[in-house]
Amino acid sequence: MDSIRQNKVSRLIQKELAEIFQHESREHFQGRMISVTVVRVSKDLSVVKVYLSIFPSEGSAEILKLVKQLSPQIRGLLGRKVGKQLRIVPELDFFIDDSLDYIDNITNILKD
Repeated sequence: MDSIRQNKVSRLIQKELAEIFQHESREHFQGRMISVTVVRVSKDLSVVKVYLSIFPSEGSAEILKLVKQLSPQIRGLLGRKVGKQLRIVPELDFFIDDSLDYIDNITNILKD
């Protein structure tokens, strides 16, 4: 169970990362739409697991690899945005959230 502080930090980071990806998507991510679906913060607030939904989903592994390479720059941008609210900017771990693909697959199976 997450604490109130963890929930507040995760919402703050999710909001700010969504803005960062919105502004950087044309320049770095070939115009792909990247949504931050879930942010999970560790108990000591030092590590954040960020789940991304990438549209279109074809080639999402390459985009995730690019996001991981740009992680230090993304963390720096995040630090500039949340530097007043957080003492330490947490380390970012990015993962693909494939729940939408899973739902779509289930829908297609049920149609048949």
